[in-house]
Amino acid sequence: MAASVGAVAAASSASATTGTGQTPSARRTDPSLLAPGGALYGAIVPVVLIVLWELVSRLGIFSPIVLPPPSSVMNQWIASAMPSKVASIATDGTIGWLLSGELLHDSAASLSRVVVGFLVGAGLALPLGLVMGASENIYRLMNPLLQVLRPIPPIAYIPLSIVWFGLGNPPAIFLIALGAFFPVLMNTIAGVRQVDGIYIRAARNLGAGQWALFTRVILPAATPYILAGIRIGIGTAFIVVIVAEMIAVNNGLGYRILEAREYMWSDKIIAGMITIGLLGLMIDIGVSRLNDWLLRWHRGLDQ
Repeated sequence: MAASVGAVAAASSASATTGTGQTPSARRTDPSLLAPGGALYGAIVPVVLIVLWELVSRLGIFSPIVLPPPSSVMNQWIASAMPSKVASIATDGTIGWLLSGELLHDSAASLSRVVVGFLVGAGLALPLGLVMGASENIYRLMNPLLQVLRPIPPIAYIPLSIVWFGLGNPPAIFLIALGAFFPVLMNTIAGVRQVDGIYIRAARNLGAGQWALFTRVILPAATPYILAGIRIGIGTAFIVVIVAEMIAVNNGLGYRILEAREYMWSDKIIAGMITIGLLGLMIDIGVSRLNDWLLRWHRGLDQ
C-alpha cells in the first residue's frame, strides 16, 4: 500500500513538472517583468507619461517656462545634487562635501523637520488616543473639543505660529506636528474602541489584569489602525512641511521651490516636487515594511 501511494505521488510529481523542472504553479508565480505582477509592471504608466511629456515639450506645444521637458528637469536635478563648488573635502569632510549640494542639503533640512515634527505630533497623539479609546468618560470629555479643532487645516495656523514662535524651525515643526497629530489620534481612538468585547471578556475570565489586558489584547488589536494613522500622518507632514518652508525658514525644498518661482525656473520647481515625492515614497515603503513585520501575526489569523 505504501509503495502504491509512493508511486502515485511520484507519477503526479512527474506529470506536474515540465521539461524545465518547474511546476505550473511555479511558472505562474514567475511572470515576465512587464506582465501584471511583474517587477516593472508599475513603471509602465510613468514611463509612458514621461515620453509623452518630452514629446509635447519638444514639439513646442507649451513654452519651456510653462512645461519644461523631463530631460531639462533631470539635468537640473543632477546639477542641484552635485557637491557645492565652495565646499571641499579638506574643510567639510567627505560626508559633508558629498551632502553640500543644494538639493541634498535642502532635502536633509526638510526631512529633519518632517521627522521631528512627526515625532512630536505622534508622540502626543498616541498616548492621548489610547486613553480616549480605553476610557469612555475621557472620550466624552475630550471629543467635542477635538472635533472642533480637527477640521481646521494646519495652514490656517501659520499666522499664529509665526506670532507664537517667530521665524525659523519652531513654527515649521509646530505646523508639521499639528498636521500629524490628528490622523494618528483619530486612528488610535478608532483602533482601541473597535476591539471585540469577546476578546476582552475572555482575557478577564483567564485572570488578566488591567495592564495585561491593555498590553496583550487591546494594544495588539489596535495596532493595524495605529499604523494606518502613522502612514496618513507622515503624508500630511510632507504636505505641511512644504508650505511651512515657503513662509518661515530660509532653506528646505519648500523654500527652494518658492525661490525658483520668483525666477521662473520651472525645471527647478518640478525637480523639487519630484524630490519631495521620492522622499515620501521611501518613507512610506519603510513604514509599510514595518507594518508587515509588526502585523505578521495578523496575517496569520486572516489565513
